[in-house]
Amino acid sequence: MRIIRISAALIVRADGKILLVRKRGTTAFMQPGGKMEPDESPAAALARELEEEIGLLASPEQFRLLGRFEATAANEPDHLVSADVFVVESGDRMVAPAAEIEEIRWISPLDPADIVLAELTEHHILPAWRQTLLGT
Repeated sequence: MRIIRISAALIVRADGKILLVRKRGTTAFMQPGGKMEPDESPAAALARELEEEIGLLASPEQFRLLGRFEATAANEPDHLVSADVFVVESGDRMVAPAAEIEEIRWISPLDPADIVLAELTEHHILPAWRQTLLGT
């Protein structure tokens, strides 16, 4: 299996909800973010991707590393994703789907409701964030 290196954001709104996105032509929701360009740092790639995908202007200094996680890629068969995931506090700034993003949803990290989640989100990022929230 090939490994795809990405950066992703766990974007937290002032009310504690987190942002998930769904790319056009797919079913799984995931964190916004994407692949790094050659010679681009994970944080720089994430800042670029957030502006392109959801119109959120954020600087790498605002990011806090949650961790690096690996899982089966949601949209690319026979690939694994290795993701540097950063927490980004959005406050009440507005975001909207752009580029390849078809839909966005704000969800409770404790109860994501009945939506299809990417493996990376469901089995790695959300559990890590819950541990942070619950202090366990």
